[in-house]
Amino acid sequence: MSARLGCIMLVHTALDRAAQVARFWAEAGSPVVIHVDARVGRAENQRLADALRDFPQVRFSTRYRCEWGTWSLVAAMQAASTEMLRAFPDVQHVFAASGACLPLRPVAELAGWLARHPDTDFIESVNVADVNWTKGGLSDERFAFHFPFAYKRHKWLFDRAVDLQRRMGVRRDLPDGIEPHIGSQWWCLTRETLGAILNDPSRPVFERYFRRVWIPDESYFQTLARLYARKIESRSLTLGKFDHQGRPHVFYDDHLQLLRRSGCFVARKIWPGAGRLYEHFLTAPASEDPEAEPQPSRIDRHFARATLQRVRGRPGLYMASRFPAKDRENGKTAEPYSVFQGFSEVFQDFEGWLAAVAKCRVHGHLFAPHKAEFSGREKVFAGGLSDKASLRDYNPRAFLTNLLWATRGERQCFQLGPADNTGAKHELLWFMATDSNAQISVISGAWAVPLYHAGGDMAAIRREAARLQRIETEMLEILRSPWVRARIRIWTLAEFLENPTEPLHTLFDEIAPHQQARMIRIPERVDLSGFGAFLQELRNRGMQPVLMGDFPMNPSGSDLSIKVK
Repeated sequence: MSARLGCIMLVHTALDRAAQVARFWAEAGSPVVIHVDARVGRAENQRLADALRDFPQVRFSTRYRCEWGTWSLVAAMQAASTEMLRAFPDVQHVFAASGACLPLRPVAELAGWLARHPDTDFIESVNVADVNWTKGGLSDERFAFHFPFAYKRHKWLFDRAVDLQRRMGVRRDLPDGIEPHIGSQWWCLTRETLGAILNDPSRPVFERYFRRVWIPDESYFQTLARLYARKIESRSLTLGKFDHQGRPHVFYDDHLQLLRRSGCFVARKIWPGAGRLYEHFLTAPASEDPEAEPQPSRIDRHFARATLQRVRGRPGLYMASRFPAKDRENGKTAEPYSVFQGFSEVFQDFEGWLAAVAKCRVHGHLFAPHKAEFSGREKVFAGGLSDKASLRDYNPRAFLTNLLWATRGERQCFQLGPADNTGAKHELLWFMATDSNAQISVISGAWAVPLYHAGGDMAAIRREAARLQRIETEMLEILRSPWVRARIRIWTLAEFLENPTEPLHTLFDEIAPHQQARMIRIPERVDLSGFGAFLQELRNRGMQPVLMGDFPMNPSGSDLSIKVK
């Protein structure tokens, strides 16, 4: 291969891998100039030089002590580029890479591809006014302020200097003729453009300015290339992916097929321990289509999905490594679920009937004071959840979300009432009421039915009725609040008993929308003869039972059926 493509490499760790890659370039006929960080020990640096001694087209440049975000990285690239242009006059394109970069295709394919674009500079160069990818950092301020302190080594001084310049309204003057651009540090420039940047008579002026710019390795060449390039394609030929915080993704062995699919020439960052990647790509034969264009967009959706999952998580999954802030969860729960308040008090064996008809999992009172009443009254339910009240009440919300996560794909239904444990200030009810997955159906005042059947001391019954009514009133206020996102339906006991067919029909449409329409007999109601007189007795004893609605003294016990889907 004609030596028209040269590679400069910036190396500071994993020098054995850097030697492998440099050998790959050199064996293909491309000259390589390596800059080794001055922090690398003399012995380690000598081992790298010895490993490449057999390749005269591999050179080493003047060493600088490099630090992220500082001018030292630009100085290192300048030194390597100067040595490349001096030592190899036939090189027409210079490819900038790091020690963590790995060629994905034969060098001949990249050289041939560049030969078809002889006057084009491939460098990501975006006007700073149009950049939208800056994450948690500075954008135009990186050019307006002075940055004398290294961010990673002197973060406190760095932040104080930025704050002070903001208060003082500092604005640095740009050198004449330049407009700030930023982009990837990893470019591929023509000899003419790179030589013009390095030999410009105004280079001392530009260097004085960029020495105090933040992260100049992402702006120096990107800005000056605009002055000299005949044609710029604003993209890097090096595949690199970044997460939502702007940090580069690291490629491992299990990314092999993704990297192959991209069709890119070079990728970074490669984990030094990814032996399978190095072995495969550094020995891979020529491609079936050596002139194929690199297509990093082929794998974009995989990284977009990974970023979305990292930022938002999976709906309803709570985990120590990513515990979301309140009201910023990606779905509070994993699946839709139904909560029934008052139904098991009004109908006989409501749980068994609903499970048979709707083909769903129906629990009793999951938050009953004595224990969690799982379906079938199991002691341990899906996900290893215990029915012990003490364990459940340590974190009722986590108990519910874990249950729904462990039973994904199966509709969960359970009973709730004012006698249940819903946490301080009904924290659990607030959680469900603001959960779009929740369907909450309430027959208000139905808690009075078990009291009526229990009999006993009327004074004690009156006190308990007053307590439950006070609690349910608070619960109804939550369910009627403007922050509710759940599907809420509330009937008074009198309203529901007057015509239970319509509300049950609506509930079935939501719980089991795919079931075939058929006539199903509704469950038998509990005996309510004399219930109106019971409510009157509560009034006579000083309580005002208002949540039941206008309940008749002798309610009808007529038999009903319902058509459900």
